[in-house]
Amino acid sequence: MKQIDQTQINDVAWRACDTFRGVLDPSDYKNYILVMLFVKYISDVWNDHRGRYLEEFNGDESRVQRRLSRERFQLPEGCDFASLYEHRNKPDIGERIDVALGEIEEANKEKLEGVFREVSFNSENKLGQTRDRNARLKHLLEDFNDPRLDLRPSIVGEEDVIGNVYEYLLERFASDAGKKAGEFYTPGQVLTLLARLLAPKKGDTICDPACGSGSLLIKVGRQADERDFALFGQESNGTTHALCRMNMFLHGMDSFRIEWGDTIRNPRLVEHDQLMKFDIVVANPPFSLEKWGIEEATADPYHRFHRGLPPKSKGDYAFITHMIETAREGTGRVGVVVPHGVLFRGAAEGKIRRKLIEENLLEAVIGLPANLFFGTGIPAAILLFNKGKTHGDVLFIDASREYKDAKNRNILTEENLDKIVRTYRAFETVEKYAYRATAQELVDNDFNLNIPRYVDTFEEEAEIDLVAVKKEIAGLEKELAVVRAKMDAYLKELGL
Repeated sequence: MKQIDQTQINDVAWRACDTFRGVLDPSDYKNYILVMLFVKYISDVWNDHRGRYLEEFNGDESRVQRRLSRERFQLPEGCDFASLYEHRNKPDIGERIDVALGEIEEANKEKLEGVFREVSFNSENKLGQTRDRNARLKHLLEDFNDPRLDLRPSIVGEEDVIGNVYEYLLERFASDAGKKAGEFYTPGQVLTLLARLLAPKKGDTICDPACGSGSLLIKVGRQADERDFALFGQESNGTTHALCRMNMFLHGMDSFRIEWGDTIRNPRLVEHDQLMKFDIVVANPPFSLEKWGIEEATADPYHRFHRGLPPKSKGDYAFITHMIETAREGTGRVGVVVPHGVLFRGAAEGKIRRKLIEENLLEAVIGLPANLFFGTGIPAAILLFNKGKTHGDVLFIDASREYKDAKNRNILTEENLDKIVRTYRAFETVEKYAYRATAQELVDNDFNLNIPRYVDTFEEEAEIDLVAVKKEIAGLEKELAVVRAKMDAYLKELGL
């Protein structure tokens, strides 16, 4: 089997982005790149399977078609990448691509309906007038026709090459676009950390109520056994919702339900007029979201805010409350990324925090390094809640000082991740790193969860030997006097 070079494939896909750089904002052109990657992938898989079946059935076209009709997706004739590439010089190539996408949606309604609704390859507004648009689309198709971007299963084997390319591009788009793209992408090491901390098991239902591109859901799901799990999510941004569904499809996640809508104002994961319950609920919701929906929350039909309403201008506890209310009673677990203000802010948030602690739901508080996330340099923390706690203690971990300093961001290494997970599993105090606090200590601290109140990271400075310092200064002064004398002699020789 041909050896796949993931880096090389990533580079080919990234260079395809040159077609749109300077024409569109990265948050816009990512959609065109990722949709074309999607079409290339399903075309390669379809052709690979078709070739295998032709060989298996000795060229019997009717048997091949029957077998293809049972594939996990359908690719209508003329909608594959090769057909589009063949027509790359046609004056209506943009329209042809749009028609092909529409037919792919129609043939896979259950999984793909609406995923291309906000991407038009025939858009003059986005891609320019006909001549310029056609030139760009021709270049794009030629870039994706690179033989190194061969995504056939017989070539890539069991490796999740397409998923890796997808994640690589998402991270690069987030990095390039800054905060705007960073709103829908969480760095890979944080995804991995949450997945390992929550440790889903076979058969779990996993939900992300602010799922973005779905990367966190996929990462957590893959911690479960044998892919025997179900993924659920909701995303308010229509484009990102479509991106998430494509991401699920590309990663081979067939057991998923991703809804479009505002989770706080209009939760869509509902059955029999009740919020669905999940084994694991995980999210990196938008930090301190303003206008999160307090007006609707005052009359919430699902009674999620019985502990109190979060402040109008900060929606952190709205998401936290929603997540806890959708965790399965008695066993459900929650992992959420939050800004540090959630740990100590008072007023309405302080009251909600107190009730969560008094209900013995909070299990751990983990402080992360600053500058981990795209679009913001502020430090964040992970809160872990457990509806099946058997003790009243809370573990505090200060992981903020252990990271790798990269070019533009800080990175949690495998060693850093291992230490955090190992410490959480042990659930014991570790000097200068972690502290197991009792319920009474939380009360004594007035339910303030600020990590330095519990984890003492103070390092005493070494005592200064004043006698030695004085002796060193005297020696330096003697050396300086010698240098000055030599300098004066040189100047005298020069007549200065």
